[in-house]
Amino acid sequence: MKKILTALTALIVLTGLMSTVFAESAVTRIKDIAKVQGVRSNQLMGYGLVVGLPGTGDSDDTVQMIQSTVSMLRNFGISINADDLDTDNVAAVMVTATLPPFVREGDTIDVTVSSMGDAESIQGGTLLQTPLRAADGEVYAVAQGPVSTGGFMAGNGGGNRRAQRNFPTVGTTPNGAIVERTVEDDIGRNGQISLSLSSPDFTTATRIANAINAAYGGIARAANPGRIDIRIPNFLRGNVVGFVASIEELPVMPDNIAKIVFSERTGTIVMGGNVTVDECSITQGGLSIKVQREVEVSQPAPFSYGTTLVTNTEDLSVDEERSSSIVIPATTSISDIVGALNAVGATPRDCISILQAMKAAGAIHAVLEII
Repeated sequence: MKKILTALTALIVLTGLMSTVFAESAVTRIKDIAKVQGVRSNQLMGYGLVVGLPGTGDSDDTVQMIQSTVSMLRNFGISINADDLDTDNVAAVMVTATLPPFVREGDTIDVTVSSMGDAESIQGGTLLQTPLRAADGEVYAVAQGPVSTGGFMAGNGGGNRRAQRNFPTVGTTPNGAIVERTVEDDIGRNGQISLSLSSPDFTTATRIANAINAAYGGIARAANPGRIDIRIPNFLRGNVVGFVASIEELPVMPDNIAKIVFSERTGTIVMGGNVTVDECSITQGGLSIKVQREVEVSQPAPFSYGTTLVTNTEDLSVDEERSSSIVIPATTSISDIVGALNAVGATPRDCISILQAMKAAGAIHAVLEII
């Protein structure tokens, strides 16, 4: 720890010789930090059956599979008693999908098929026609097709010697659902659009509004830290897509709060260049506790009736190094302090404990986040 404090002392001398340089936020496009409100995906879900399994489907104890199979056969004019149905090549599944924005009728989307019974694997099965509904209860797509899991399960029936790779009870059907209904996204129908920031921030919202106003006049207003309302110019209302595309390409410099993120497990410390410290004093005392265990053997005298005795003795020693105190000037940045600590081989725990202590003392004006 003396080496660490020595490095911090040397750091103070260096800060008196050169000024600290802070890294500013990079200029980025509005498209990368905001999106148009109303452009969103919708979740779909349905219940179906996977058939054609090689004996890896649901057992007879899976009531939903039995009832669904009987109901499906009745739709085809086949009457069968549920008690007489004995099949293990059918599995009851839940089918989920995401309906992207701006898709049209006839477009195809991917679906995920997940077993909801006690099937061992749905690999190689075929998903029967399954309506997919949204939260409003309406059917927006219909799924059907072969299921691929990318995994397998092999072994004897006893289960003592069984190998499994990935998750054979969850699979996908690429382009397995056909869109039957479109969610209309009429952007700018009222002559206005709104942008939503990925990370709400007062400064960033103001800069985005200023960038748009600099290009098109006073048409943008930051309603709150997470939303910018934009009035579409009259001459561009017939080309809303082109207008949005031009706004998305405008450059802006986002602003973020000062934050330090560190992982004690991996020793990774990430921080912004805008993190600085106030003047503070750091005192670190080194305390070393060492416990040594020794084995002693007590041997009896010759021709005596004694026995050999083995004992363990412990030697405890405590060494305390003299603590040192240094003063950190207000011009020092966190990146310089951590760099000096890493240069002398400080452990991640040392760096994190010092930063936490400085934060508790009010010397660091930043958010500390442990992951």
